[in-house]
Amino acid sequence: MFNIILFQPDIPSNTGNIMRLCANTGSALHLIEPLGFSLDSRQLRRAGLDYSDVASVGVYPSLDACRDALGKIRLATFSTRHSQAFTDFEFAENDALLFGSETRGLPSLVAESAHESARLTIPMTPNNRSLNLANSVAIVVYEAWRQLGFRGSRLFQPS
Repeated sequence: MFNIILFQPDIPSNTGNIMRLCANTGSALHLIEPLGFSLDSRQLRRAGLDYSDVASVGVYPSLDACRDALGKIRLATFSTRHSQAFTDFEFAENDALLFGSETRGLPSLVAESAHESARLTIPMTPNNRSLNLANSVAIVVYEAWRQLGFRGSRLFQPS
């Protein structure tokens, strides 16, 4: 469905929750090193439950290596520094959705690597720093999937 890319994630429980989200939405998870945890982490396994066996997860030494592996895909970046609401973007199947680490977000050059129209943010009240990474990914993935009519879900009824 979608390609979820986490740029240098720090917290194993967030990544485990996102792994579970990917398994339940048919999305693939791509992790950009360095990771702030081991893939054998007990917290990662606990949050991901038994979904690590059914989730598609790739680990890459760099964002460039990930993008090379994915081929020609449309990239959307998410940052509190962007000004376009993610709900104003028209998502497409196989889009790559790039999120930064929990402690640092996306570096400016990485955040600006998407086309200007695909530099997105999740609206929040003023003077707040950010949302939890797993929550942010879930918000965006479900909006993107909603736009596609939840294609591939058990609710989807082809006409």
